[in-house]
Amino acid sequence: QVQLVESGGGLVQPGGSLRLSCVASGFRMAYWNIGWFRQAPGKDREAVSCVGTSDGVYYIDSVKGRFTITRDNAKETVYLQMNNLKPEDTAVYYCNADPDPATGTYYTENYWGQGTQVTVSS
Repeated sequence: QVQLVESGGGLVQPGGSLRLSCVASGFRMAYWNIGWFRQAPGKDREAVSCVGTSDGVYYIDSVKGRFTITRDNAKETVYLQMNNLKPEDTAVYYCNADPDPATGTYYTENYWGQGTQVTVSS
């Protein structure tokens, strides 16, 4: 079964840090582009950070210099280190896996995890 499981969310004060994890099962993460998305109540879901199969990275402007995405293919895990958190970072964070045709994978659909809640508040 193809599955993504997020963890590491929680309640933190402004300026604090959290490290999110996305663990894959049922497929090899090395053949997939992985993205972190977030959705706050009443807001559209937005892409926060992505890492490609060749380690290219993307960050939304509002998190540049504060968030770092890394991947450990041997552990089938992608991390999102979040530092200097702000109240506007409060949201449910979701992991997404998108197959990269350049790797030769036969998968064609993308997959979502169930999400992990991040709350930044005093």
